[in-house]
Amino acid sequence: MSEMVLLGDEAVAMGAIHAGITAAYAYPGTPSTEIMEFLIRYSQKNKKPVAQWCANEKTAYEGALGVSFAGRRAMVSMKHVGLNVAADPFMNSAIVNIHGGLVVVVADDPGMHSSQNEQDSRYFADFARIICLEPTNQQEAYEMTKEAFELSERFHIPVMIRLVTRLAHSRAVVQVDGQREENPLQKVPNPNSWILLPSNAKKQWHELLEIQKELEKHSEASSYNTLELNPDFKDFGVITTGLARNYYLENLPELDPKPSHLHISHYPIPVEKVRALANHVKKLIILEEGYPFVERFIRGILPLPLEIQGKITGEVPAEGELTPDNIRPVLGLKVRERRGVVHFNLPNRPPQLCPGCPHADTFMSLKKAMAEFQKTMVTSDIGCYTLGALPPYNAIESTVNMGASVGMAKGAADAGFYPVVAVIGDSTFLHSGVTPLMDAVAHNTNMTLIILDNETVGMTGGQPTILPYSRLKDVVLGIGVDPAHVHVVTTHRKFIDQNAQLILDEVKYNGLSVVIAVRECVETAKRHKKEQKKA
Repeated sequence: MSEMVLLGDEAVAMGAIHAGITAAYAYPGTPSTEIMEFLIRYSQKNKKPVAQWCANEKTAYEGALGVSFAGRRAMVSMKHVGLNVAADPFMNSAIVNIHGGLVVVVADDPGMHSSQNEQDSRYFADFARIICLEPTNQQEAYEMTKEAFELSERFHIPVMIRLVTRLAHSRAVVQVDGQREENPLQKVPNPNSWILLPSNAKKQWHELLEIQKELEKHSEASSYNTLELNPDFKDFGVITTGLARNYYLENLPELDPKPSHLHISHYPIPVEKVRALANHVKKLIILEEGYPFVERFIRGILPLPLEIQGKITGEVPAEGELTPDNIRPVLGLKVRERRGVVHFNLPNRPPQLCPGCPHADTFMSLKKAMAEFQKTMVTSDIGCYTLGALPPYNAIESTVNMGASVGMAKGAADAGFYPVVAVIGDSTFLHSGVTPLMDAVAHNTNMTLIILDNETVGMTGGQPTILPYSRLKDVVLGIGVDPAHVHVVTTHRKFIDQNAQLILDEVKYNGLSVVIAVRECVETAKRHKKEQKKA
């Protein structure tokens, strides 16, 4: 053990380094900025980990997802309002099967020292149904960060570290220990758990719900949730969370007798410890920095004169849609008898690309190009081309949220994986793919991006893409991709071999390349022909 004088932010950064992270990403935002500044200085001196500023919090989160997808540990940090920007990948990352440990550090700003609001990130953690750790001091910030990576890999979920301004920006002596080795580079063994097609997402959501009891049990046993009961004083008890414990302890010498005290720094909230304290006292005083998160929750778990039944208690189904039949038991009605139905062994009919879809030809070119490599990684995105995960293509390995294909490919490449290809549609690229491509440009990431341009928003009914296909190359060049490695090709079965060779050449190029594969969606082409005839 050795000692360092560290800001709370710096203690988190050092905890991540000693946890063996491969990469960290962030967007500047007070009070979280010093986390990445510390990591960048450390990286410049020690040549690792990868530590980079990104275009925004969403692309930073997606880069970290890519590192996790490749089996290594990653951290993403931001201020509280930055989590609003990263909410799309954050929420979906809770139901993918996190591979390498993923820790998201969010610094809240009670009192709005440099922010436009006071929102409390514990609600986001509860919303996503993941673990949140809330350090009380700089020592805990260091130790909790290290533990967060272990928890992430144990439960296969992202884990949140919630800081507040006073802790992030104050210094203290921190006892630190040795550094753990990086995880080996190993792609996630079950890519289906990262392809959030509805059939997969339902299974992943069910599995997240299934581990909630384990998360609650772990919280009850956590050394960060401590309960001290005073058998001789029952007038009131105190619950503190995070930094608020320090303020309580400062006043404690003046309290005589000493009240019973429950401190919570590990969420989900330890329900049994709360009930034990509540059964021991006449009144509860709750001290927490930020929103009344624990206070509101406790009002729902303590005994009430009125019984409440619903999803929490289990009488109403916790997943899926409600139906007239599945709510009958809670209403005290008998389950309806069902008539016997003859069951037919019908073949499975998964969704598929339309006959003649241009994406099919691009996938065939891509598969042909990647056949030269033993191990490959192809990240993908939201759209018709998500169906490229299914037979006969089996060409893509991830679908997390709009734009994540580009950011995840960058993160996987940063983690050391090769070759990495990202696949994204024209509309999705303009929606959320441009910003992560800027991150890749800034660092000349060794990856290839394929933009599938079918000149429409195909999956939602053929709405027009916000910019015409002829301008996509201008967008790509405008953000700085090397013109020698930007190509526009026509995708068609007669060009499969030709396009495969081009993709292969760009994958072998040590740097960033973009291939724009163009051909109009077959359905919108039919519609346009009909409209032209009518005209």
